[in-house]
Amino acid sequence: MASRRASDDADSSLERRLTTSGHLARLEESRGQHGAWTLYVDGTPQSHVDLEHPEWLGFEYVRRIGHAVDLVRPEGEPITALHLGGGALTLPRYVIATRPGSRQQVVELESELVELVREVLPLPRGAQLRVRHGDAREVLEKLPAGLDGAVDLAVVDIFSGARTPAHVTSAEFYGLLQPRLAPGGIVAVNVADGAGLAFARSQAATLGHVFGYVAIAADTSMLKGRRFGNVVMYASDAELPFAQLPRRLASDPAPAKLVEGDELVHFIAGAPVVTDATAVPSPPPARSVFLAR
Repeated sequence: MASRRASDDADSSLERRLTTSGHLARLEESRGQHGAWTLYVDGTPQSHVDLEHPEWLGFEYVRRIGHAVDLVRPEGEPITALHLGGGALTLPRYVIATRPGSRQQVVELESELVELVREVLPLPRGAQLRVRHGDAREVLEKLPAGLDGAVDLAVVDIFSGARTPAHVTSAEFYGLLQPRLAPGGIVAVNVADGAGLAFARSQAATLGHVFGYVAIAADTSMLKGRRFGNVVMYASDAELPFAQLPRRLASDPAPAKLVEGDELVHFIAGAPVVTDATAVPSPPPARSVFLAR
């Protein structure tokens, strides 16, 4: 059943059946913008890539992670980045474009997905990027010791279809990331949640349990728990270098708000810290969330 064969009637060069999950990955080029592509996994939009302008981040939540890329170190300085979850390699491309000479590692469970993306949307020549195949948590535990204390930015954007698996949401999981961070290094986590934001609140509580400093970014309707969407969370053992971030978030095409300090404590509102024993996957979105408009 988990064959690599694409559906009979589709362009097989743009589709791949993923062996591990059984999901169907599909790349689709924008009709109105040459070189702009969206990756769908079982109908869920996962990544957007503009090959001609890799510094442009189309998805709202990806832009919010991109701000962490910009602010973690002085402008243009190479960094060491670790991406848990590859997608269409949007953020690695952004790092290549904005911080030449950076070293990057990508961990992706689905080998066929990486193969598809590299065939259709090749990376720039000379990119210092290594892809490691396997479960993010298992690979994280086996990364070379040379990455201990060396990672400037760790991005956690792990989905199976439209949901984040439970085992990469716990304090034990985030505890594996902590010793990898360089001084001042940042973990950026993409959290998907819906009405009530119980999952997002518990993720913020969990990050606060592991790291000394936490902040989150989302639009105001999301923060009020009115709709399904993404909350980006930032964590570090050092004070976050985010003096410019509120202005950046407010000026984005889809404005967002930075929540930290007492306001973040109020957002968490006593939500429990997630452990391996209590972890659950992120909630599934309604299918209508991803319907084309």
